[in-house]
Amino acid sequence: MTSRFVSARKPFSAGLRLLLAVALAITASIRPALAQSILRDAETEAFFHEISAPLAEAAGLNPRSLDVILIGDSSINAFVAGGQAVYIHSGLIMAADDVNEVQGVIAHEIGHITGGHVVRFSEGAKAATSITLLSMLLGAAAMAAGAGEAGMAIFAGGQQAALGKFLAYSRTQESAADQAGATFLHKAELSGRGSINFFKKLQNQEFRLAIPQDNGYARTHPLTGDRIAALENTYKNDAAWEKPTDPALQAKFLRIKAKLYGYIEEPSRTFQKYPETDTSVPARYARAYAWHKNAFPDRAETEIDWLLRDAPDDPFFLELKGQVLLESGKVGDAIGPLRRAVALAPDQPLIAGMLGHALIATEKPENTEEAKRVLRAAVARDNRNPFAWYQLGIAYARGGDEARAALATAEQNNLTGNAQLALASSRMAMAGLSPGTPDWIRAQDIYMVSQHAVEDEDGKRKRR
Repeated sequence: MTSRFVSARKPFSAGLRLLLAVALAITASIRPALAQSILRDAETEAFFHEISAPLAEAAGLNPRSLDVILIGDSSINAFVAGGQAVYIHSGLIMAADDVNEVQGVIAHEIGHITGGHVVRFSEGAKAATSITLLSMLLGAAAMAAGAGEAGMAIFAGGQQAALGKFLAYSRTQESAADQAGATFLHKAELSGRGSINFFKKLQNQEFRLAIPQDNGYARTHPLTGDRIAALENTYKNDAAWEKPTDPALQAKFLRIKAKLYGYIEEPSRTFQKYPETDTSVPARYARAYAWHKNAFPDRAETEIDWLLRDAPDDPFFLELKGQVLLESGKVGDAIGPLRRAVALAPDQPLIAGMLGHALIATEKPENTEEAKRVLRAAVARDNRNPFAWYQLGIAYARGGDEARAALATAEQNNLTGNAQLALASSRMAMAGLSPGTPDWIRAQDIYMVSQHAVEDEDGKRKRR
């Protein structure tokens, strides 16, 4: 668009770019995996489900249908992107000190879900677009009449009005989500103290970054101070305001936060934050990840063994021990802890997927059938794990079932966005499976989706 009207529409182009920048900043979250990595961890996902379930019920949602997904991003942020999924940045977990703060964020994001704000996003964009088009017509008419400067002023003013309209719509949604979140916390009998505390952290960050606090009109969100003022009385008058945080949930949160820190940060920073003089569970957990990351598996095992000494039946400690052993080359030794972890947590497909990987890595034919059984159970519970599908493909191939190996490979490539390989693999699977069976129908589904994706990409390539 701008290449056609560079000279005549410079103010218009700049305004439009600003409007689009705001829109893209919001809608970019719809495809988060393209720019950010999703971090998957069995314990973290179980914890997110536990702390969000009462809020989902309070909002009239099925807790099993609500996904809380961790994104590897150091910024303090959370968002929704369609469906019933809340995305939380790792930076937000690092910034929170209390599980109640995280619950306040989740409550707010559920407010966006129940308000249909992602679906209704186009309403705000439509209102802004109508102003944009009107300003273009009026500006063009003025310029045609010889009033060039007036025409450009109309363009510029129209874009500013469009941007203001769009931002006002966004702020309205944010305020509505704040109020909905307060309602959900009340119904779940959870304190809003964490929500207020987290808003104050955001406000302190804005102060440090010298973000102006006197103009709420140029923002997608209301001023943080205004949000605190709007919510504080509501929360303080609620019966749950003085309700303390559940100590069991807080202990789990500190574990989650520590292991995330050990996984994300450089080992030197982890050892500084969690020195060896700290023998708490979170500190040992963080150091175990740091030692493993730093290629000192024996030191990592020592920390894990200390954890298991006091909690021998903790499936997540056993999972970590199995992971360290597996990834340090002690494949046979990893089987025992992982089998035990799966037995203690049969509803955790990520742990089952790791056990399947370990069984295959032994390269012992007698482990192939167990690997297939474990991996089939894993993908039945969670079909979004491409690595589990990859391992299942290997297990099928070793057992001589080339058709199902091809189907598993098609599933893997479908998840990772490799349409060409998904197309080829699904075609191979269909050729070897009995028509009309569930596996054949699934292969056909992947084939059709992949074929459309390939044709679409070919069409785009030809138009370039």
